[in-house]
Amino acid sequence: MIGRKNTGQASPLFLILLALAFFFVTYNLVIAIIRYGSTGRGVGPNSYNRLSIDPIIEMPENVKKQKTKLPYHVALTATDAPYSQWQCRIMYYWYKKMKDLPDSEMGGFTRVLHSGKPDNLMDEIPTMVVDPLPDGVDRGYIVLNRPWAFVQWLEKATIEEEYILMAEPDHIFVNPLPNLSNEGYPAAFPFFYIKPDQNEKVLRKFFPEEYGPVTNIDPIGNSPVIIRKDLLEKIAPTWMNVSLKMKEDPEADKVFGWVLEMYAYAVASALHGVQHVLRKDFMLQPPWDLEIGKKFIIHYTYGCDYNLKGELTYGKIGEWRFDKRSHLRGPPPRNISLPPPRVPESVVTLVKMVNEATANIPNWDTT
Repeated sequence: MIGRKNTGQASPLFLILLALAFFFVTYNLVIAIIRYGSTGRGVGPNSYNRLSIDPIIEMPENVKKQKTKLPYHVALTATDAPYSQWQCRIMYYWYKKMKDLPDSEMGGFTRVLHSGKPDNLMDEIPTMVVDPLPDGVDRGYIVLNRPWAFVQWLEKATIEEEYILMAEPDHIFVNPLPNLSNEGYPAAFPFFYIKPDQNEKVLRKFFPEEYGPVTNIDPIGNSPVIIRKDLLEKIAPTWMNVSLKMKEDPEADKVFGWVLEMYAYAVASALHGVQHVLRKDFMLQPPWDLEIGKKFIIHYTYGCDYNLKGELTYGKIGEWRFDKRSHLRGPPPRNISLPPPRVPESVVTLVKMVNEATANIPNWDTT
């Protein structure tokens, strides 16, 4: 067989192909540099791919992180009782302080007053008056008025924002709160004591098997929740009806107790196929949560009792204490004493924030 003689030199065709390949790579690299700037941050084995497919890799950091703001309307239900009023005043004070800070997406604010008549805070806090449930319907469980209040507010109010934050009087904004919802999914705080999987027998009365497993029910209450207005408009009437049915059911009333209305919201959401993004950073609850960190809301529902060594004495009145239930008939005094040394940051911050609010709210003692 006659073979081709190897001269050690590349053929003309090979050289032409090599030149074309070199030209093609160089051309694309130059074009990329012109369009996207220096490739300095793209050094590495995948730098060319990153440069080609990510046209904003060289954009300024502040531009890359920008997103369209999704403002939400802050709404809380309340009564005209002094106990509710002083908490609302503190809550509204911190809303105003946080509203326009960076990272906040707060919009408007409404106190939904379900006492059926105006009170003395109408000029201080934006308020809509709605009707309470008929006499006797709540059976002494005043929280049962909450879903009914939201149903009325959603029907009557003009709400500019697309999203709503359902909040409570004993919430204090400790950091600016962005819209935590994710691609339309509402955001909620998971409560350790809401356990659908451990209460299936009772829940099946209100969440039939055709709707799926009880694990479809989120371990949440209605607050704090950030949710699209149109979703809440669908859920709220069901939430109200489920709450009333649960209260009328002796077994459900006994099992769920003071968190019955929370279970009702979770069930109502699941009946509509709505699931929530669970955000543990949504809220902290002193004295159990010790640090503020990057959490957004302080919920001061639990009493904080400590001895003078800074040791928690929960269940026993401490030498130092702060408990909202100590002020059922009127507001706490201004300038509450700070807790002893070694008490957790969360409790110290709570007292400092209460003190700042009461020092700056006019006519504090007249609530």
